[in-house]
Amino acid sequence: MALEIDIYSADLSTELPLPFADGGIQAGFPSPAEDIITENLDLNRLLIRHPAATFYGRVWGDSMIDEGIHPGDIIVIDRSIEPTNGCLALCCVDHEFTLKRIRFEKNLVWLIPANEMFDPILVTPDQEFEVWGVITYSIINHQRRR
Repeated sequence: MALEIDIYSADLSTELPLPFADGGIQAGFPSPAEDIITENLDLNRLLIRHPAATFYGRVWGDSMIDEGIHPGDIIVIDRSIEPTNGCLALCCVDHEFTLKRIRFEKNLVWLIPANEMFDPILVTPDQEFEVWGVITYSIINHQRRR
C-alpha cells in the first residue's frame, strides 16, 4: 500500500508568463494556421488557489495508472480543500502515503485504486487515517519512455 512520494512546497515568489493559445488547439482535423497566441499564462496563478496550503508531489508507484497518473508525474495537492466523495486525494494510512479516490459510505471509508492489480482499501477504525490533501491537478510527463 505504501506509495513513495516526494513533497515540495509551492513557490510563488517568481512569475513565468508563458504564451497561451487562447483560441484553442485542434486535437482532431487540423484547421488553417492562424495567430492564436493572444495572451500570457502563469502556471503558478492557474494551478494554485491557496499558496500556503498547496504542495507539489512526484508520484512513484502505479496504482493510479488508469487515471493517467504514472510514476514520475507531478500532482498538485491542496490541503485546504475539504475532501468529498469521489475526489482524488493523498491519504495517510498508518503513517504511509497512498494516492487514491475516496469513497465515503455509511460509516465507511474506501480508498479506490485505478489499476486492476490493486484492491480497494477499507479504512478500519483501528487504523490512523488522514486525508493529507486533495489533488487539484496532475502534470503528466508525455516524454516518458513507453
